[in-house]
Amino acid sequence: MTYIKSWEEFEKAAEQLYLRNPMKVRYMMKYVNKEGCLALKLTDDVICLQYKTEILQDLKKVEKLTNNLMRHMASKESVA
Repeated sequence: MTYIKSWEEFEKAAEQLYLRNPMKVRYMMKYVNKEGCLALKLTDDVICLQYKTEILQDLKKVEKLTNNLMRHMASKESVA
C-alpha cells in the first residue's frame, strides 16, 4: 500500500470514497510518537487511501476533513 503525497488529492479521494459507499468505509488515524508523524487511512476493503504527515500545520487540515466526513455521516443518519 502506498501513501498519497498530496493532501488535496487525499482529501478529494477520501470524500469520494466515503460518498460512494458510506456503510463500508472505515477511517483510521494513528500517531507514531517516535517518528513524530500522523498517518491517516480510509478504506472500503477494496480501495485503500493513505496519507502520512510530519507537519504540525496539517493537523488543521485533518480536523477539517474529519469534520466534513462527520457532517456527511450525520446527514445520512438523519435521512435514514
